[in-house]
Amino acid sequence: MQDIVESALLSAKRAGASYADVRIVEQEVEEISTKNGSVDALKRSYTKGFGVRVIFNGAWGFSSSFRMTNDEAEKVAEEAVAIAKASSMTKIEDVSLADIEIFQDDVKQSVKINPFSVSLSKKINLLLEADKLMKIPGVIVRSGSMYFLSEVKTFASSEGSYIKQERIVSGAGISSIATDGREIQIRSYPSSFGGDYQRKGYELVEEYKFLNNAERIAKESVALLKAKPCPSGVMDIVLGGAQLALQVHESAGHPTELDRVLGEEASFAGTSFLTPDKLGKFRYGSDIVNITADATIPEALGGFAYDDEGVKAKRIYLVKNGLFVGYLNSRETAKKLKLEPMGAMRAQSWNFMPIIRMTSINLEPGDKTLDELIAGVDHGIYMDTNKSWSIDQNRLNFQFGTEIGWEIKNGKIQDMVKNPTYTGITYEFWRSCDAIANKDFWHVWGVPNCGKGEPMQTMQVSHGVAPARFRNVKVGVLK
Repeated sequence: MQDIVESALLSAKRAGASYADVRIVEQEVEEISTKNGSVDALKRSYTKGFGVRVIFNGAWGFSSSFRMTNDEAEKVAEEAVAIAKASSMTKIEDVSLADIEIFQDDVKQSVKINPFSVSLSKKINLLLEADKLMKIPGVIVRSGSMYFLSEVKTFASSEGSYIKQERIVSGAGISSIATDGREIQIRSYPSSFGGDYQRKGYELVEEYKFLNNAERIAKESVALLKAKPCPSGVMDIVLGGAQLALQVHESAGHPTELDRVLGEEASFAGTSFLTPDKLGKFRYGSDIVNITADATIPEALGGFAYDDEGVKAKRIYLVKNGLFVGYLNSRETAKKLKLEPMGAMRAQSWNFMPIIRMTSINLEPGDKTLDELIAGVDHGIYMDTNKSWSIDQNRLNFQFGTEIGWEIKNGKIQDMVKNPTYTGITYEFWRSCDAIANKDFWHVWGVPNCGKGEPMQTMQVSHGVAPARFRNVKVGVLK
């Protein structure tokens, strides 16, 4: 690795680069899925390569290769400089990077059970046992999945950084789809769209006790078919953690990405209503709303020791006591706004340039219990587990649907309701938050498939949340 790094950096310098960095990434992935009593898919993949990013004449250049030789490293570096040279002919302004502290580090990750040491048959048998427990009348599709990642990343720069990081990720989930011939309902565990993901070993799978929950979610999917429709109107809602994680993702994580704000994502992922003139001045939420970007949380999927620019992981406020106070940034965008780089630059793999991505974006816990949240509602809905979502390009107007809900009357949970939905405007919604559950209810949910960029990159992020209550929200289908 040292030879590849030195060859690339020296070659970039000889070609005239004012800055260069190299990322070497080695990844192994295992994916398993089952469906209706059978193995649906098995995938094992391995990739290794490196990317070289340079600045020449005030412009970026990038190139990459899977050929791990010194000659190839020199060639790729020269190509990156040539691309930067061509880009500099059409640049609007020079690239300038904010200063950072330089580190040399070797970061290990330890897990209780290495997922790649667990036999394939054991993993498949667990999913099939859960499948059997979901096989009840009315259920037409029973599915389960597991995902495991092992990654070793080496980063080095012409400024003197040399950082090696290990990363192990596990994820798993099950779901049940039921029908009565007229409609379809789904229940998922522990969350929708593949379950939950963390920087843990196979112990994560064991912690979720799928065999203890499979029959329950199957019965809930069937029960939803006979449940009454979610009422419509303006009322209070309580969001469970699995749903609130996606709410944070879409209406707090994405709008605070500084590249969106500056228009660099406008053609694909959109822009943001959180323009620079609002920083430190805009009332984003109520006084109890505190939202952090924290890559230092142990085992959080969106956590790491250093980002792909060598910036050490930090915990910063994006929203503090309801006030918008921070962005997710890069060294380049931080310099433009005279901010401190906070470490949000990451790439999907070795053959992509890093872009601004969420770390672990969290709604900090409050001081209530879930029972206290419910008790404070005269009439409303408790909703959990995302089913659908939509939000506009500026991250303002949104609509979310959840898998399941329960009506709340006079401070008590009542009947199950199906197809619960709610809609709002981001800052109005967060300003209506008047209670958040305490740290005993706080959980960091992993989101493995956040898409952004051109070409599109998929990134692993996370969101720490506890259930929260919101007042006077538009619920259901309103005329």
